[in-house]
Amino acid sequence: MGANMARRLKDCGFDVSVVYDVNKKAANALAKEIGAKATASLPKVTEQADIIITVVTDDAAMDAIFNPEGRSLLTKAEGRIFVNCATVAPATHVRVEKLAHAAGAESLEGCMASSITQARDGTLYLMLGGEESTFKKVRPVLRKLAKKMIYIGEAGRAAQVKALVNMVMNINTAGLAEGLGLADSLGLDIDKVMEVFSQTGANSRVLQTDGDDMKNRDHECYFSGAHAAKDSGIALALGKQQKIKLPLATATKKQFDLMVKKGLGELDKSGVAELTFKGRNA
Repeated sequence: MGANMARRLKDCGFDVSVVYDVNKKAANALAKEIGAKATASLPKVTEQADIIITVVTDDAAMDAIFNPEGRSLLTKAEGRIFVNCATVAPATHVRVEKLAHAAGAESLEGCMASSITQARDGTLYLMLGGEESTFKKVRPVLRKLAKKMIYIGEAGRAAQVKALVNMVMNINTAGLAEGLGLADSLGLDIDKVMEVFSQTGANSRVLQTDGDDMKNRDHECYFSGAHAAKDSGIALALGKQQKIKLPLATATKKQFDLMVKKGLGELDKSGVAELTFKGRNA
């Protein structure tokens, strides 16, 4: 996601000055491609850029790059703006904003409800959280990345909405996998079943994006099963905080956890169908 966002911004005429990735080979290749510098130093990123866009895997990675005790993106960060696009716990975004402010910087959460191809062609759907004044400062940049943006509110709020988006998406994905898996076991024509689904209450965005992939076992990764498991956990934690039972989200997380356990976690989330179709990995 981060690499394609960098490519998009370069295409739009922005000076993408520096890139960082824990995978140094990937960072070097991207830097060469877009004419940027690659660095293995987080402080160097902050030193060489005014706006820093981050996309990391999880809360631990987010805490690492914003470590207030060591050399991190917070080093000499005065005047910088961080736009953090990873799906992490809302509390992590709140914590990062406080750390950024303490360092004289600003922080904005830019939660993405889109995938790799949308990052490349500038059609992301962004949910923004943090101080509205910060959002207005970076809006000209974000407009080149997104087809639509919505400002949700203070830090943590956009991440809450993103958790709900992914919770419902994951439930729909697991549900579709069960429906198509059962249809297949009954000997029904899957294409006809999907056509019926598309014209009835069984229709969903997931049917459009994942239906054929489930049928054809084409699980090229755009959003991994491992990430689906992680994000389902974020929603369940919010439910626990609010003392709300989420039985469907709980069952869905178990399915994606099982994908990971079976070594399928790096497949696209459509790979959850491997657990429901007869004769696959169930």
